[in-house]
Amino acid sequence: MTRLLGVDLGTERIGLALGDTVTGKVVPLTTIRRSDVGHDARSVAKFADEQRIDELVVGLPLNMDGSEGSQATQTRSWAEAIAARTGLTLNWRDERLTTEDAIERIGAPPRGKSGGPPSTKTRRAYRARLDREAAAAIVQAEVNARRNMAETDTVQVEP
Repeated sequence: MTRLLGVDLGTERIGLALGDTVTGKVVPLTTIRRSDVGHDARSVAKFADEQRIDELVVGLPLNMDGSEGSQATQTRSWAEAIAARTGLTLNWRDERLTTEDAIERIGAPPRGKSGGPPSTKTRRAYRARLDREAAAAIVQAEVNARRNMAETDTVQVEP
Protein backbone atom coordinates (compact mmCIF):
# COMPACT_ATOMS: atom_id res chain seq x y z
CA MET A 1 0.00 0.00 0.00
CA THR A 2 1.23 3.47 -0.82
CA ARG A 3 -0.09 6.58 0.83
CA LEU A 4 0.49 9.77 -1.09
CA LEU A 5 0.49 13.39 0.05
CA GLY A 6 -0.78 15.64 -2.71
CA VAL A 7 0.67 19.15 -2.62
CA ASP A 8 -0.69 22.27 -4.29
CA LEU A 9 1.99 24.92 -3.77
CA GLY A 10 0.91 28.53 -3.90
CA THR A 11 2.67 31.76 -3.12
CA GLU A 12 0.79 32.17 0.17
CA ARG A 13 -0.71 28.75 0.99
CA ILE A 14 0.01 25.05 0.54
CA GLY A 15 -2.93 22.74 -0.04
CA LEU A 16 -2.52 19.14 1.15
CA ALA A 17 -4.54 16.03 0.32
CA LEU A 18 -4.21 12.32 1.06
CA GLY A 19 -4.35 9.63 -1.61
CA ASP A 20 -4.32 5.86 -1.12
CA THR A 21 -3.22 3.74 -4.07
CA VAL A 22 -4.93 0.58 -2.81
CA THR A 23 -8.40 1.95 -2.14
CA GLY A 24 -8.22 4.79 -4.65
CA LYS A 25 -9.59 7.10 -1.96
CA VAL A 26 -8.53 10.75 -2.00
CA VAL A 27 -9.27 13.16 0.84
CA PRO A 28 -8.49 16.89 1.02
CA LEU A 29 -6.61 17.36 4.32
CA THR A 30 -5.70 20.92 5.16
CA THR A 31 -4.19 24.15 3.97
CA ILE A 32 -1.12 25.58 5.63
CA ARG A 33 0.30 29.07 5.44
CA ARG A 34 3.48 29.13 3.37
CA SER A 35 6.65 30.33 5.05
CA ASP A 36 10.36 29.65 4.59
CA VAL A 37 11.44 26.21 3.34
CA GLY A 38 12.49 25.02 6.81
CA HIS A 39 9.11 25.83 8.34
CA ASP A 40 7.27 24.41 5.32
CA ALA A 41 9.31 21.18 5.58
CA ARG A 42 8.44 20.81 9.28
CA SER A 43 4.75 21.39 8.53
CA VAL A 44 4.71 18.90 5.65
CA ALA A 45 6.69 16.36 7.71
CA LYS A 46 4.16 16.69 10.55
CA PHE A 47 1.24 15.82 8.26
CA ALA A 48 3.27 13.10 6.55
CA ASP A 49 3.99 11.47 9.91
CA GLU A 50 0.40 11.79 11.13
CA GLN A 51 -0.99 10.30 7.92
CA ARG A 52 1.77 7.67 7.45
CA ILE A 53 2.70 9.10 4.05
CA ASP A 54 5.10 7.21 1.78
CA GLU A 55 5.50 9.69 -1.08
CA LEU A 56 4.89 13.30 -2.09
CA VAL A 57 2.98 14.21 -5.24
CA VAL A 58 3.60 17.86 -6.06
CA GLY A 59 1.66 19.74 -8.69
CA LEU A 60 3.95 21.24 -11.31
CA PRO A 61 2.56 24.51 -12.70
CA LEU A 62 3.23 24.12 -16.41
CA ASN A 63 2.31 26.73 -18.98
CA MET A 64 -0.70 25.86 -21.12
CA ASP A 65 1.66 24.83 -23.96
CA GLY A 66 3.37 22.34 -21.61
CA SER A 67 6.54 24.36 -21.14
CA GLU A 68 7.99 25.28 -17.77
CA GLY A 69 8.13 28.88 -16.67
CA SER A 70 9.54 30.61 -13.62
CA GLN A 71 6.79 29.31 -11.33
CA ALA A 72 7.61 25.72 -12.29
CA THR A 73 11.29 26.38 -11.59
CA GLN A 74 10.45 27.78 -8.15
CA THR A 75 8.13 24.85 -7.42
CA ARG A 76 10.81 22.33 -8.40
CA SER A 77 13.33 24.00 -6.10
CA TRP A 78 10.90 24.12 -3.16
CA ALA A 79 9.69 20.52 -3.61
CA GLU A 80 13.20 19.10 -3.95
CA ALA A 81 14.18 20.87 -0.71
CA ILE A 82 11.07 19.53 1.06
CA ALA A 83 11.71 15.98 -0.19
CA ALA A 84 15.33 16.14 0.93
CA ARG A 85 14.37 17.38 4.40
CA THR A 86 11.50 14.92 4.90
CA GLY A 87 13.10 11.89 3.24
CA LEU A 88 9.96 11.30 1.16
CA THR A 89 10.03 10.20 -2.47
CA LEU A 90 9.04 13.04 -4.80
CA ASN A 91 6.64 12.63 -7.73
CA TRP A 92 5.42 15.32 -10.13
CA ARG A 93 1.94 15.82 -11.60
CA ASP A 94 0.84 18.40 -14.13
CA GLU A 95 -1.38 20.79 -12.21
CA ARG A 96 -2.82 22.69 -15.16
CA LEU A 97 -6.53 23.31 -14.63
CA THR A 98 -6.62 21.77 -11.14
CA THR A 99 -7.93 25.01 -9.66
CA GLU A 100 -10.68 25.11 -12.28
CA ASP A 101 -11.47 21.48 -11.45
CA ALA A 102 -11.65 22.39 -7.75
CA ILE A 103 -13.99 25.32 -8.45
CA GLU A 104 -16.21 23.00 -10.46
CA ARG A 105 -16.33 20.54 -7.53
CA ILE A 106 -17.01 23.03 -4.73
CA GLY A 107 -18.81 25.76 -6.64
CA ALA A 108 -18.31 29.48 -6.86
CA PRO A 109 -17.37 31.49 -3.79
CA PRO A 110 -20.28 32.40 -1.55
CA ARG A 111 -21.75 35.88 -1.67
CA GLY A 112 -21.74 38.08 1.35
CA LYS A 113 -24.71 39.30 3.32
CA SER A 114 -27.34 41.01 1.19
CA GLY A 115 -25.75 39.57 -1.93
CA GLY A 116 -22.63 41.71 -1.69
CA PRO A 117 -19.05 40.59 -1.76
CA PRO A 118 -17.99 37.99 0.80
CA SER A 119 -16.17 39.03 3.94
CA THR A 120 -12.39 38.74 4.16
CA LYS A 121 -12.78 35.74 6.47
CA THR A 122 -15.14 34.00 4.03
CA ARG A 123 -12.79 34.70 1.08
CA ARG A 124 -9.80 33.28 2.95
CA ALA A 125 -11.74 30.17 3.97
CA TYR A 126 -12.87 29.62 0.38
CA ARG A 127 -9.33 30.01 -0.99
CA ALA A 128 -7.98 27.58 1.62
CA ARG A 129 -10.64 25.04 0.65
CA LEU A 130 -9.82 25.59 -3.01
CA ASP A 131 -6.14 24.83 -2.31
CA ARG A 132 -7.05 21.57 -0.53
CA GLU A 133 -9.32 20.56 -3.39
CA ALA A 134 -6.63 21.38 -5.97
CA ALA A 135 -4.20 19.18 -3.98
CA ALA A 136 -6.86 16.45 -4.06
CA ALA A 137 -7.12 16.78 -7.86
CA ILE A 138 -3.32 16.48 -8.13
CA VAL A 139 -3.12 13.34 -5.99
CA GLN A 140 -6.22 11.87 -7.68
CA ALA A 141 -4.45 12.11 -11.04
CA GLU A 142 -1.48 10.19 -9.58
CA VAL A 143 -3.71 7.54 -7.99
CA ASN A 144 -5.60 7.09 -11.27
CA ALA A 145 -2.38 6.84 -13.28
CA ARG A 146 -0.97 4.17 -10.96
CA ARG A 147 -4.19 2.18 -10.97
CA ASN A 148 -4.36 2.35 -14.78
CA MET A 149 -0.74 1.22 -15.01
CA ALA A 150 -1.42 -1.69 -12.64
CA GLU A 151 -4.45 -2.75 -14.69
CA THR A 152 -2.43 -2.60 -17.90
CA ASP A 153 0.33 -4.69 -16.32
CA THR A 154 -2.14 -7.40 -15.27
CA VAL A 155 -3.97 -7.68 -18.60
CA GLN A 156 -3.00 -10.94 -20.27
CA VAL A 157 -2.85 -11.05 -24.04
CA GLU A 158 -3.20 -14.40 -25.72
CA PRO A 159 -0.78 -15.18 -28.57
